[in-house]
Amino acid sequence: MKIDRRCFLSFVIGGALGTALTPVPWKLTDDIAIWTQNWPWTPVPEEGPSIYKKSVCTICSGGGCGINVRTIKGQAKKIEGQPDYPVNRGSICPLGISATQHLYGPSRIQSPLKRAGKRGEGRWEKISWDEAISTVSEKLSALRNQKKPHTVTCIAGSDRGTVAYLLERFLTAYGSPNFIRALSSFDAYELAFSLTQGQQGTLGYDLANSDFIVSFGAELMDGWGTAGQMFSLYPGNGKKSNLVQVEPRLSDTAAMANQWIAAKPGTESALALGIAHVIVRDNLYNKNFINNHCFGFEDWEDKNGKAHQGYRSLLRQYPPAKVAETTGIDKGTIESLARGFARAKRPVAIGGRGGHLASGGLDEALAVQALNALVGNINQPGGVVVVPEPDYLSWSEMKTDKTASEGLRQPRIDEAGTDKFPNTRFLLNRIPEAINRAKGESPIQALLVTGGNPLYTMPNTEAAKKAFDKIPFIASFSTYMDETAQHADILLPNHHFLERYEDVPTPAGTPTRVIGLTRPVVKPRFDTLHIGDVIIRIAGSLGGFIGQAFPWKNYQEFLKQTLSKQWETLEKQGYWVDSEFIPPRWARAFNTPSGKYEFYPQERNNPSGKDTDALPGFRPADLPGNPDKMPLTLLPYSSIRIAGGAVANPPFMTKTVDADVIRNNDIFVELNPGTAKKLGFSEGDAAILKTPAGEARVRIHLFEGLMPGLVAMPTGLGRNAFSSYIAGKGANVNALLADIAEPGSGLNKAWASRASLVKA
Repeated sequence: MKIDRRCFLSFVIGGALGTALTPVPWKLTDDIAIWTQNWPWTPVPEEGPSIYKKSVCTICSGGGCGINVRTIKGQAKKIEGQPDYPVNRGSICPLGISATQHLYGPSRIQSPLKRAGKRGEGRWEKISWDEAISTVSEKLSALRNQKKPHTVTCIAGSDRGTVAYLLERFLTAYGSPNFIRALSSFDAYELAFSLTQGQQGTLGYDLANSDFIVSFGAELMDGWGTAGQMFSLYPGNGKKSNLVQVEPRLSDTAAMANQWIAAKPGTESALALGIAHVIVRDNLYNKNFINNHCFGFEDWEDKNGKAHQGYRSLLRQYPPAKVAETTGIDKGTIESLARGFARAKRPVAIGGRGGHLASGGLDEALAVQALNALVGNINQPGGVVVVPEPDYLSWSEMKTDKTASEGLRQPRIDEAGTDKFPNTRFLLNRIPEAINRAKGESPIQALLVTGGNPLYTMPNTEAAKKAFDKIPFIASFSTYMDETAQHADILLPNHHFLERYEDVPTPAGTPTRVIGLTRPVVKPRFDTLHIGDVIIRIAGSLGGFIGQAFPWKNYQEFLKQTLSKQWETLEKQGYWVDSEFIPPRWARAFNTPSGKYEFYPQERNNPSGKDTDALPGFRPADLPGNPDKMPLTLLPYSSIRIAGGAVANPPFMTKTVDADVIRNNDIFVELNPGTAKKLGFSEGDAAILKTPAGEARVRIHLFEGLMPGLVAMPTGLGRNAFSSYIAGKGANVNALLADIAEPGSGLNKAWASRASLVKA
């Protein structure tokens, strides 16, 4: 058998990934090594009978894997995947397995704290819960008295479920429109589905029944979506579908794919349009779906007689030969991929570059989603579906006073939903610019951070930190002393997810309508309080219409009342599945102006006035920086062994990271050997990586699985919080990236950055 260089690299990396995903070593690590390290905070296991308790893991930004937790005498000893859970089917990621290290580790905030020194100094004063709640209440009350309720903003990790509902309800009663969700790789795709299908909900991909998957940069085996769900579909476990991975780096996902296509970074939308060109040119598209259930495929005229270009006409601009020049992929590969995709029985195209935090642009999302429409695999087995939002949050509307009504009429601080970005729901990436460009006082006077970790995960973290410095009052509800918490004025720590009740609606990527229940498998170890209880108590402290909007004694009472129909099932098996949910047929599936799937979204904002702006297209991001002085392109990449989201690696998980990624405190960046030779670098050389946003000290690792001209850097390192076991290792790639707002959507298109490398 002939093995070329690409096959060899795929074989080696695929073998390593297979080892990483095999449950045995992770179970050994969790059950034995975790308890034998010389860490003073590690509890010593006692002998006694094992009791298994079902719950749901929410430690990562994807969240939503069912787990079984083995406990002995009230201590959590081991976490495994729950075999019958409909999301992950027993699989679980390394971060979920190691969650007990965060439960018992030194990164926990053990009680309410008030800042005693300058922000970021780490000097805190322990206070009571009564003082913490009164401090927040007094600040919020003062802003309302000044007729400034709209200057209060809440950054939440999610906009779904009962906790998010309570937070949004609180802001509404208070008078602020500024409830903002943390960044996600699904942001652009949720917007694309909303525009083309007129539906809000969670994106689901029925990968278990698909036979041809084309992934446009979605690192499926490196933390995309719900990691446990992806592992349950891992080809080594019997998945037979044809997986094609499109990305410029040979990631673990690319190594496990049937075919790796190394496209130039940022050209994914051009490739998707080139594939569509071939499918339409060769009449391989689904005639029934296109002719009867789609709008904007052909040229059309509006009610005023104005002519508009249709999707078919747009595709003439993207013939394979032209797309080959743009993407670096030869014409034959594009043609073959298009035919293979169109002729498969159940093909599906997926996007969402990287792991979770790179939102990407709307144009790319529209181009990728159009492929699913062309083959008619929407709401079909093996295809893509929008799972409706949970319908159990149906409490009566609130009464509001004049102050709240006037505050709610103010424009959102992130400009989402305004005339500038009318279709976008959340734009956290716009917050730093809004604050830093403001003259006079900050437009945000009080910030509540209830999820996520924006001072680590946001692009250009220095600009974000500069903006946060201008906010007079910051309250963090984090469980951990993360980067954002250590920059706050007051800390009101939430229980660890193994210590609390909380509902977990359908995770992103899951095609089934499911509700999971996080349950307290151990008693709270410290003087922490459920965030739902804190919000209810703050609302009661403020009184008036705000207090009346929260009639519940505590969060658990509210949760049980809200989920009364599902509660018995949730308590018994840990999850509830909507057995009646069936994706609607095409004739009634689309809530758009035309009542059909819209290749030309009629509700999309057209800032330039050109008709083609309502259609998908290839509009490359204009990365900042001088290409002569910064000839390289910095490419972030995700790894399943490094937690790249709000929560950092636990100590033992970092020990599993390869020495060519992090060694001691040095982070390694990848360079193609040819690029390294031109720049005069060898394996292990020290260098300074510079971008327009900042610089970092790095070491060089030669990697033939990376396209020339790129420098690849892992996400998840460079923490400066949590604990001494985590902080100070490597550099944060987010600090080196910029924010480039896409016209019309406001989403960040800066998937990468111009960069240079000089010897240190």
